[in-house]
Amino acid sequence: MNDAPALSVLRLSKTFPGTKALNKVDFDLAPGEIHALVGQNGSGKSTLIKILCGYHDPDPGAEATVDGTPFQLGDSVAAFSAGLRFVHQDLGLAPTLGALDNLAMGRGYLRGRTGTISWRREAKTARELLGSLGYDFDLEAPVASLAAAERTGIAIARALQGWEEQARILVLDEPTASLPAAEVDRMFNVLRMVNERGVALVYVSHHFGEVFEISDRITVLRDGAVVTTEATNNIDESHLIELTIGRVLEEVDTAQSPRPKANGPEPGSVLSVRSLYGETVRDLDVEVSAGEIVGFAGVTGSGREEISELIIGSCPRFGQVLVDGEEVPAGRPDLSFDAGMAFVPADRLANATFLDMDLRENTTISSLSAFIRPFGIDKRAETTEAQVWLQKLEVAPPKPDVAIATLSGGNQQKVIMARALRLVPRVLVLDSPTQGVDVGSKAAIHAFVRDAASQGAAVVIVSTESEELSELCNRILVLAGGLVRTTCSRGTSADQLTELTLRGQDYWAEEATVSAT
Repeated sequence: MNDAPALSVLRLSKTFPGTKALNKVDFDLAPGEIHALVGQNGSGKSTLIKILCGYHDPDPGAEATVDGTPFQLGDSVAAFSAGLRFVHQDLGLAPTLGALDNLAMGRGYLRGRTGTISWRREAKTARELLGSLGYDFDLEAPVASLAAAERTGIAIARALQGWEEQARILVLDEPTASLPAAEVDRMFNVLRMVNERGVALVYVSHHFGEVFEISDRITVLRDGAVVTTEATNNIDESHLIELTIGRVLEEVDTAQSPRPKANGPEPGSVLSVRSLYGETVRDLDVEVSAGEIVGFAGVTGSGREEISELIIGSCPRFGQVLVDGEEVPAGRPDLSFDAGMAFVPADRLANATFLDMDLRENTTISSLSAFIRPFGIDKRAETTEAQVWLQKLEVAPPKPDVAIATLSGGNQQKVIMARALRLVPRVLVLDSPTQGVDVGSKAAIHAFVRDAASQGAAVVIVSTESEELSELCNRILVLAGGLVRTTCSRGTSADQLTELTLRGQDYWAEEATVSAT
């Protein structure tokens, strides 16, 4: 009988320029176990997973085995051959294709004797595989039209195709991040079903309530090192939070977010959000005054990710968004901009940067009306204004004719900020404004945010970085389960804010019950 761990990793380190992302990490997964991996952003979880799946190479000296047999870390083919399978947070599905095509992407299409695709066999195989996990939906419907739980199910099914012969370990990175609360139990049933078939699971999540419900053991990472590994039933949530953030919990001065008055915006309010609903966010009310910086915090899946796009109107919403008392229609970001909003999205490369354009075009594309002449666009005037903003935001190099694709991430982000700030917005909405930038660029961007507020803008910042929110914001709204659970005042430390975001929605429900009694 083989008593070896399903997965064993020893002395795993990873060094990036100037950063020790992992430092001599030891991690083991027992056969048939569901093992949770938790830690703050930057703790090393993602780096560990990326080394396991072969995206990153480890530093020399690390060893890994599956069922006692060594395999090469940093090698995707070796990982697959060893029986490791992965479901990443972004799922990696083709949204315009159906389940049949997305499943085939993982193994290739089934073909008949003539070499043509056997769609009948494809459909039969897909139906049996998804059915074994409890799913039954139109296999040809575009993935984008399916429920979040069904999309996650396709990703799990694709990872586990042929599990009876090959799959030994399934690594899931935030598998419930995009799921409504009602769908989490269904997902857990799927994971338990997979686990009962002999597949050991590594479960990565910020949601501690889920960790306690689904896992057998918990490993905590902090600053790239293992803090502890404990049996789940030997630890409680408060102790887990203390281990995660590295300090003893203390009382945090919080207050329930006041609801706005029904007869109009409060004095000084520039942005008014009333009874706002999205896919996860529920009943959001907030007023932001001129010169005020209001932050939104929460772990992945809390609803935090929806806030900026709900306010700007780039995703479906119910409720009201008003600027200076005038309602802004939903589904029309252009009308939000006309009303005085400016927006810096979270994913710079996908949603904000025109990589085939130069700095001039990327800076001024937010509004070209000032440069339109009877003969076309006055590029000389456009270049002059771009030059002013590039210098003001200290973009290096501040040359309008340079391709933005050649700039560092921090300088690209400054260009996107320049695009927003040149509008002199009444409302500035920033989603993860310093994500992926260096320390110097981060400090500069923070200075620009403060300057915009000092000029009278109402600023909304959505961020995963507690330190950033603590440093910049007058108020911080903490979300869990789609609801604002509490509001932190200026002076709340980054550690205190992190503690609050790690509290699950069950904790806040208990708090409400206690308060009511």
